[in-house]
Amino acid sequence: MKLRQKVIFLAITPLILALCTIALFVRHQAITLAQQQRDTIQQAYLASKEAELKHYVELATRSVAHLVNSGKRDQATLDEAKRILSTLSYGDDGYFFVYDYQGNSLMHPRQPELVGRNLWDMRDVNGEPTIQRLIARAKSGGGLQRYIWAKPSINKPAPKLGYVIPMENWGWMLGTGIYLDDVDAALAKIDAQQSRNIQGTLLWIAVLAIVSALVVASSGLALNISELRVADAKLKVLAQRVVESQEQERARLSRDLHDGISQWLVSIKLQIEAGVIRLGGDAAQQQKARTSFEHTAGQLNDVLGEVRRISHNLRPAILDDLGLAAALDHLAHEATQNSALPVRFLARGASDGLLDVANTVLFRIAQEALTNIERHAGAHQVGITLACENGCVTLTIADDGAGFDAAKVAIHPKRGIGLRNMMERMDAIGGQLVITSSPAGTTVQASVPLPPTARRS
Repeated sequence: MKLRQKVIFLAITPLILALCTIALFVRHQAITLAQQQRDTIQQAYLASKEAELKHYVELATRSVAHLVNSGKRDQATLDEAKRILSTLSYGDDGYFFVYDYQGNSLMHPRQPELVGRNLWDMRDVNGEPTIQRLIARAKSGGGLQRYIWAKPSINKPAPKLGYVIPMENWGWMLGTGIYLDDVDAALAKIDAQQSRNIQGTLLWIAVLAIVSALVVASSGLALNISELRVADAKLKVLAQRVVESQEQERARLSRDLHDGISQWLVSIKLQIEAGVIRLGGDAAQQQKARTSFEHTAGQLNDVLGEVRRISHNLRPAILDDLGLAAALDHLAHEATQNSALPVRFLARGASDGLLDVANTVLFRIAQEALTNIERHAGAHQVGITLACENGCVTLTIADDGAGFDAAKVAIHPKRGIGLRNMMERMDAIGGQLVITSSPAGTTVQASVPLPPTARRS
């Protein structure tokens, strides 16, 4: 995986994880709230039905209160009470039923086939003793009782909420009830609606996650493309500067060869040819030839010196043989001799741990700085310091010249090439270049960290 892809992956992964965490939390909260809402609705519905059942039972007891309060227990009075109760109903599945305490069915308007039968041992589909529990509830003072009973409208067992009371004078249990399948259906609709809401919320979060990931990926891709274009542009500019630097170096070398060595060699050639001709003459001509050859030998020494100077500028052998400090010291002596500008060199600490490429970069920066000082600064003295402190090698070139505007010169298309070369060389080795200039002088400071192995040693 490429670095850019890793960056995009590291940007998208926390976002996706955060959204997944939020989705799980939202889902948990939504389920909890839905369950609480369901329980609240169920309790409220059952409470209203309980009040409704109590009201129905009260109406039923009032309808037969005159018979109960009469104190009669004859069959005619009991039959009249059962007749009145059988006529009371509400809705398709709302009716009243009567049992005695032994479990005998005395009145059931929706299932007359049960009347006269003893249902004490009757059990529902779950094996629960239905009549026994209803009678026990009535004997304890009456109240609500859940059980399963056949629903008349569909003729199938359904959960039912019953309300029973005792009729102590006659030894009866009077009761009624409502079927809860409608309640369960309503609650199921609520559950389904809540489930759809939760799924919709999770879907929106998923869409948001996908859109966010696409936005981040697109932004990262656009940024990568932009950075790639900038890098390509910088690479082209750098390549152009390299070519320009090579051409400038070739032009300088060509001038040195043409203006110096070439002209000296032409002069030597002519002097040698003239000396050869004079050797065939008389003694005076031979003496002149000897003098010409001696002068030619001196010029050859000058040519050799110029060759050594050009070779030293291209790659000083002393840098490879004796190190950076010795090469800078030699450079300071040469600059003093060639330009009559006093250049002092001072070394503090050992810089032997630097890599060869770092030594070369610092030496080139010193060369470039001295060249700029000689051409533009108008300085009276120059100081070069090479210090190794705190795991870092620092080269400082300071002069007392007129100074310049470093910011403007650095961006000038023609005048800032030397400064840009210095900066690019330092960037290539991970160093830092700081240039400060004022009318009191200019200071160039180049710092390079020592390799870890050199620090430990």
